[in-house]
Amino acid sequence: MTPMRPWFQFILATLSAFGWPSIAAAQHVEALWYLGDGEKSIQSFIAHADQIAIVAPQVFAMDSTGRIRGHVDPRVIETARARSVKLMPLVVNPGFDQRALHRILTNRVARTRALRSLAALCRVNRFDGIQFDFENIHIRDKDAFTAFTRQAVDSVHHAGCQLSAALVPRFGESPGTNSYDRWIYDNWRGAYDLKALADTLDFISYMTYAQHTGASPPGPVAGYPWMTGCLRYLLSLGVSPSKISLGLASYSDWWYPTFDKRHGPRLRGADISYGRGKAILDSAGVVPVWDTVQKAPHAEWEDHGVFRHAWLEDARAFMAKLELVNQYHLRGYSAWVLGTEDDAVWGLLEGHH
Repeated sequence: MTPMRPWFQFILATLSAFGWPSIAAAQHVEALWYLGDGEKSIQSFIAHADQIAIVAPQVFAMDSTGRIRGHVDPRVIETARARSVKLMPLVVNPGFDQRALHRILTNRVARTRALRSLAALCRVNRFDGIQFDFENIHIRDKDAFTAFTRQAVDSVHHAGCQLSAALVPRFGESPGTNSYDRWIYDNWRGAYDLKALADTLDFISYMTYAQHTGASPPGPVAGYPWMTGCLRYLLSLGVSPSKISLGLASYSDWWYPTFDKRHGPRLRGADISYGRGKAILDSAGVVPVWDTVQKAPHAEWEDHGVFRHAWLEDARAFMAKLELVNQYHLRGYSAWVLGTEDDAVWGLLEGHH
């Protein structure tokens, strides 16, 4: 047996000191990282490819006729192939257009073209797989989406690729009574037959982030109790842990007042990188406070008499939520998105994969 190197001993000690002993002695965890279209995202992948099992660039869009457009940056392809990283690009309904996706699911011609386009995309580019990122699906299309996914699995498998899907999470089947809760359930959460899709696909990326967004009141990007509740519900349906890649947020959010002539004064939220979030707080002279329940740092501060809010996903938050992967013996994690992470994450992950 090779003696343990000092740097690895240090990482194990650090993880244990922060309450993550099971991570240090974890089973193999499949690390999927999403890649955006910005240069910072690409550079982060190139720098850290050795710690990534699957890279999933969000670059292909399927229109209402079933045609797919897009391309992967050649540097990403080159790096993935040279460093044995599986390449599994996303196929999205652009702008998460609900009507366009409804047509694909319900129009025979569009559906047939979509299935052929998926197989061709995989075959021509020799990808390792494809991941669906179809969102804003109305609950009326639940069965149609499941049926389409089953057909797509056959098409993509015959082309030599895996097929996975990023799914919006939920912690039950009740849509709630509030108008916002009903809207988000009917249009974003309720359309996924989670058990059927997990059984059909090679795996699912369960997007346990975006708990709060620019369209919601301020709150954690991915609060620990909410993440745990969504995961436990998924497992209660009988979904195998080996099919679950748990969504982890590497980005942060902040909310601030704004005004324009079209919308008037309002509170606005935005997804930002951890680095930008820290710079905003530093500029305001604010130190974030660790929330022991949500397992994330947050801050609120006053500027010209009006409060701003921020919830960050730093390395400590990332690692605390990664512990759920080991606790529930999941397949791995799917992190959104390269280029927004706290750089300290990579040091803590060094001995994990």
